[in-house]
Amino acid sequence: MKIVVCIKQVPDTKGGVSFKPDGTLDRAAMLAIMNPDDKAGLEAALRLKDQYGAHVTVVTMGLPKADAVLREAMAMGADDAYLVTDRVLGGADTWATSSTLVGAVSKLDYDLVITGRQAIDGDTAQVGPQLSEKLGIPVISYAQEIKIDGEYVEVRRQFEDRYHIVRAKMPCLLTALSELAEPRYMTPGGIVDALAKEVTVWNRKDLKDVEDSNIGLVGSPTKIAKASDKVKKGAGEKVVLDTPEESVEYIFGKLAEKHVI
Repeated sequence: MKIVVCIKQVPDTKGGVSFKPDGTLDRAAMLAIMNPDDKAGLEAALRLKDQYGAHVTVVTMGLPKADAVLREAMAMGADDAYLVTDRVLGGADTWATSSTLVGAVSKLDYDLVITGRQAIDGDTAQVGPQLSEKLGIPVISYAQEIKIDGEYVEVRRQFEDRYHIVRAKMPCLLTALSELAEPRYMTPGGIVDALAKEVTVWNRKDLKDVEDSNIGLVGSPTKIAKASDKVKKGAGEKVVLDTPEESVEYIFGKLAEKHVI
């Protein structure tokens, strides 16, 4: 089995964020980590490797410094890694990102493609489904548990107040929740091996089947009107009531006001 995991280097939002004048994130100026949902997807792939002897490849699109998350992935147990980087790819929205990734993933052999549900810097949850559509393979989103049954993958899928059990014939794409798997730690031996391995670097000319009109800032139909750091929440409303009956009446009134009941 061959598994491709798409990972993303994202800003560590605990340290604050920086923006360029055009409203896009200034990624070069911020500390960066591997996106949590992607890391859970990587762990799920590594468990399938442990169980079935799968070959795990990691792919990312980003700045040259995104090499760091690829080496982290290899230190965790991934077999090889590909970095897609080029100035013309900068400023991409989800459409342009998925267009770039399909150009990279389609060059690889795969039975299963795993992405995170969403990235903490955009929170759109669009890239995975867009990638599956462009690759022409089925997608199962919000994966909480993965099992392999011959040429099929069986997924326990989170859905609001319940879950679905969904089966799909491979090749297919899964989007992983952070709850899918607790990522393992890098080992000292894994870190040494990862530093010795070569990360394959692709740039624009290596993505031969991708149109210029679909990549980078030029190929991004989404335009940022305004961007800001996290907005602090107010203290909220504090209510002191004398009896339980008054409390119940107040709560039900608020629920009715919000059309919850």
